[in-house]
Amino acid sequence: MTSTTTARAPRIAILPEPGGNPEKREQAEHSEQDGYPEQAGHAEQVGNPAPAGYLKQAVLDGGGSVDPLSSDTTGLVIGGKIEMDELSRLLTEHPGIGWIQLPSAGIERYADVMNEHADRTWSSAKGAYARPVAEHILALTLAALRRLPELARTKTWGPEVGAPLYGSRIVIIGAGGIALEAIRLFRVFGTSITVVRRKDEPVPAADRTVTTDQLQEVLPEADVVVIAAALTEGTTSLIGEKELLLLKPSSILVNIARGKLVDTDALMDALKQERLAGAALDVTDPEPLPDGHPLWDEPRCLITPHTADTEEMVRPLISARVRENVRRWAAGEELEGLVDVAAGY
Repeated sequence: MTSTTTARAPRIAILPEPGGNPEKREQAEHSEQDGYPEQAGHAEQVGNPAPAGYLKQAVLDGGGSVDPLSSDTTGLVIGGKIEMDELSRLLTEHPGIGWIQLPSAGIERYADVMNEHADRTWSSAKGAYARPVAEHILALTLAALRRLPELARTKTWGPEVGAPLYGSRIVIIGAGGIALEAIRLFRVFGTSITVVRRKDEPVPAADRTVTTDQLQEVLPEADVVVIAAALTEGTTSLIGEKELLLLKPSSILVNIARGKLVDTDALMDALKQERLAGAALDVTDPEPLPDGHPLWDEPRCLITPHTADTEEMVRPLISARVRENVRRWAAGEELEGLVDVAAGY
């Protein structure tokens, strides 16, 4: 969907209004337009107060005006945590709002509201956070291959452990912006890359592209499996006991998308039974991972608390997305990060 060109600047409201809390990207980035968004990739996170400052400037720079929500509002920028019932009510009461910009790449929490208001144009942050998240993927991959979680815990000189990234065979689940940026970084290490995606369309940067129904065929050859997919009804527990059994004992699993894409119990069993060399997770299920959870004590599991992109990293990136989409909305052009409401990404 695109907007209709208007002579006046689009009137944009930002929610929550000044004094609210900005919402960090919901990762598992990670976001792609064919159903495996980046995001990769995360649970909702709350950052510093008052998002209106930088978002307001982004709207103004894009040629829009920032006004309180009213009957004249034509666009809505979500800059912080808002209850879904409240968002649905506001959209019902303001039928003139034609476009809603979401702050995250993963948008599953908005699914019901988007379906209720499918006649509106929705855009997300998918693709906007690709660089910092892909950088985190590389860091997690190297750490897991080199067995740094175990080595960092040891207090005695032990045996030589670790595996190289150079020449590795990598399977990336997802083909969005984060996945593409990760491919670019992995190429430096002479890796062979297979991408698993929903659409039967090749990813030019990959050595091989297969569809989701072929996932189990490519897992046995993988040295590294990276999850950068969207969480939908069809992808919950995408990596479960059956998939983990297909992996080599020397393989590692990296997840920067959504915790629920992996069966946590099956992952813990695979690690305990040494059927998997390691796991590196920026997202977990449950999330936040409770104190005392067995994963914290697993020596070959590296966990980062959904920090593939920090608030400081995110602000300029979401500002750029808002600025460009305000300009496009006013010009009647297709928006960046356009959401397919029916598909849920």
